[in-house]
Amino acid sequence: MKTWKTVLGLTALSAFTVLAACGGEEAETGSGDEKTLIVGASNVPHAEILEHVQEEYEAKGYKLEIKKFQDYVLPNKTLASGELDANYFQHEPYLESQMAENKDYKFASAGGVHIEPIGVYSQKYKSLDELPEGAEIIMSSSVADHGRILTMLQSEGLITLAEGKTVDATVSDIVDNPKDLKFKTDVEAALLPTAYNNGEGDAVLINTNYAIDAGLNPLEDAIALEGEDSPYVNLIVTREGDEEDERVKALLEVLTSEETQQWILDEYKGAVVPVKQ
Repeated sequence: MKTWKTVLGLTALSAFTVLAACGGEEAETGSGDEKTLIVGASNVPHAEILEHVQEEYEAKGYKLEIKKFQDYVLPNKTLASGELDANYFQHEPYLESQMAENKDYKFASAGGVHIEPIGVYSQKYKSLDELPEGAEIIMSSSVADHGRILTMLQSEGLITLAEGKTVDATVSDIVDNPKDLKFKTDVEAALLPTAYNNGEGDAVLINTNYAIDAGLNPLEDAIALEGEDSPYVNLIVTREGDEEDERVKALLEVLTSEETQQWILDEYKGAVVPVKQ
């Protein structure tokens, strides 16, 4: 298991609300209240972090409303439609890929908060070295995660990617695969823990937010974890131009407080790591 270095980080905010379909004029302008910030977030750890900082945020004179999402698609759709003022669930490579695919997505990062190191989990093997020839590796259907996963496997010595390929790598960029590993790439990210619990494949790469939500402890249950130099920092994302909104700036202030940084480290025991901006 890799050791994680404590790095400066940010924090979070908020009250949980269940995602509901929105419409009408009010939904097109977020909260419609200059003191209220509506933020969409994944259940774990994003919404939990937001809830932790809610009181500190409201002490600044603002109100935070959180809408929880279970997938990686709706938070951006809802932000683009104006039903949210910001979202907190995605890293920069995913954000960039989504804006490239959806020309109506005019988004901006207001700042980074934390890294969730992706992990390799197996019901059959205790280390990557034990993976047999022809082992099946199950990973997210999100293409934006493929380069992340493959780069990790390359750093562990399991594969070699074409020269220059990193975050943009796909399975077709593998140029050396000594164990003839087989890659299953059509599983929705939220269903990866289910695949692991069902004993599917020989190893499953699971995003940390879904792992924690499913009761897994990345530091104890993963047979390998992504390195601390990961570029996959989770961001507070707004519509273009709103990153300078005073409500958003106030949110980032509470996210960067020393208390919240330490809370993240204590609460998730290194499985969620606050980062320097």
